[in-house]
Amino acid sequence: MEQTAFDVRYGEYRAAVEDYLQGLFTDKPHWADLYDAMRYSLLSGGKRIRPVLTLEFARLAGLDWHAALPVACALELVHTYSLIHDDLPCMDDDDLRRGKPTNHKVYGETLAVLAGDALQPEAFRLILTAPELPADRRAACALILAEAAGADGMVAGQVIDTLHAPQSEAALQEVHRLKTGAMIAGACKLGAAAAGGCGALLAAAEQYGYQLGMAFQIRDDMLDVIGNAAEFGKPIGSDREEEKVTFVDLLGLEACGRRVLECTEDAKAAVAAYDASGFLRALADTLAERNK
Repeated sequence: MEQTAFDVRYGEYRAAVEDYLQGLFTDKPHWADLYDAMRYSLLSGGKRIRPVLTLEFARLAGLDWHAALPVACALELVHTYSLIHDDLPCMDDDDLRRGKPTNHKVYGETLAVLAGDALQPEAFRLILTAPELPADRRAACALILAEAAGADGMVAGQVIDTLHAPQSEAALQEVHRLKTGAMIAGACKLGAAAAGGCGALLAAAEQYGYQLGMAFQIRDDMLDVIGNAAEFGKPIGSDREEEKVTFVDLLGLEACGRRVLECTEDAKAAVAAYDASGFLRALADTLAERNK
């Protein structure tokens, strides 16, 4: 896919996601400070990779992708909750996220925790009330998100990362397969499931997502060493300060670069039979070369 065509489609998806998210939690009850905290992180920018993947896989499976917007944005709510909690003093204790003060720095720890708590059930409300999807597809999507985000997915990865101090390459792969890969694979599967996609497409979506997630995380580890703080959106070297072992520590920068390319090629191969336009291949290549 030519870069211009890729940028246009990505921009269309991203604009639709931003517009949908802008419409959430706009009421002004006397607990509106909760809504303010939720919207602060939800609307703080970012690449919106996960909802874009959901929309593209929905399109590939034959659905008008606009019908999958509630599902795509539901996943972004869960992703946002995870970032709010990840930044808390009891976790990574970060001051900046995407170049802005983290949620607890603005709203305090109590409201930051509650904002993250609220975003989780609201995500499932979006899926289960998606107006253009039949009930069986809503249920399938809710299950996919629960599995990706729960005790056998993202949260498990966070537990291993923060409490079990992974030291080996195998342990790090497990952390990032669960912490990062599960949600990216979930995003891909959500799009296919929203469209009623077949088993083969769901399997391809899952494989693409896991390989993309591993490439994304290894590149993230590299950027924590070689990135520009202003562009990366958070301090460089935070992993070393926290004494976390990363892929860079175990493999070195050069080998990490090769591993990113290997995972990227595996991701592209997984969807070769479906990605006629080349959008998914272009997205994988773009993420492999990202600087933020």
